[in-house]
Amino acid sequence: MRGREEDNMTDRDGSSDTTPLIEFRGVGKRFMVKGEPLQAVQDIDLKVREGEILTLVGPSGCGKSTLLNMAAGLFEATAGEVIYRGAPVQPYNHAVGYMTQSDHLLPWRDVAGNIAIPLEIKGLPKGEIDARVETLMETVGLSGFGRSYPNQLSGGMRKRCALARLLAYDPETLLMDEPFAALDAMLRMRMQIEIRTLCRQLGKTVMFVTHDLDEAVAIGDRCVVFTGRPGTIDRVVDVPLPPDRDILQLRKDRAYQEITATLWDVLAPAVAMEE
Repeated sequence: MRGREEDNMTDRDGSSDTTPLIEFRGVGKRFMVKGEPLQAVQDIDLKVREGEILTLVGPSGCGKSTLLNMAAGLFEATAGEVIYRGAPVQPYNHAVGYMTQSDHLLPWRDVAGNIAIPLEIKGLPKGEIDARVETLMETVGLSGFGRSYPNQLSGGMRKRCALARLLAYDPETLLMDEPFAALDAMLRMRMQIEIRTLCRQLGKTVMFVTHDLDEAVAIGDRCVVFTGRPGTIDRVVDVPLPPDRDILQLRKDRAYQEITATLWDVLAPAVAMEE
């Protein structure tokens, strides 16, 4: 289904003159569930621009996470192709890093030990690992907590630790699947500020799945709106807010309110069908 265009909307596939970092070309994915085929997504045409934060919203089960898994090379498309830097994605795409709802911190390792895991896998010397871990802890606001264990950390601090571990791997693209869903409203807003600031400073490209429309607009440069399963792209909505936007003050911003209302208007029929 092709979405209509409005003043604040791009073409359905988010096309532009710039060569995309990631491209989904006519992508579909079908799973076999108890011997029956289940079409998760179909006819996905999407271009992800280098350096942008692209948020993905839609009804539960519409295939948002499936797209992340295909970009990571964890799932193979059953139709079309997924392209990364001009080449088909292969298992596994080592240019991306993945962060999910669970932080997956190892309880027997302290903060520094958890962050060090990707560096140890790379086989870096201990001195270099220690220096990089110290820098990463400072980057995410965990200086002084290197010897603390996960069960001694707040929810926000655990997320910071997981983010630092992800950044230690130094992927050029971050795939984030509702990473802040379990946090309370204030912690969630703080993490939104931090992820946007860090990604701008470090030049990362982000695909960010969320069910929170406020979050999608607050951190996104563009927002992809999916239909219900089988998921297709209804439209791609531009977020014409300043790059250095003040997330704490956004709810007073008229443009922010209008974009959020647009997303809700698009998604409301799908939500009604789920009831």
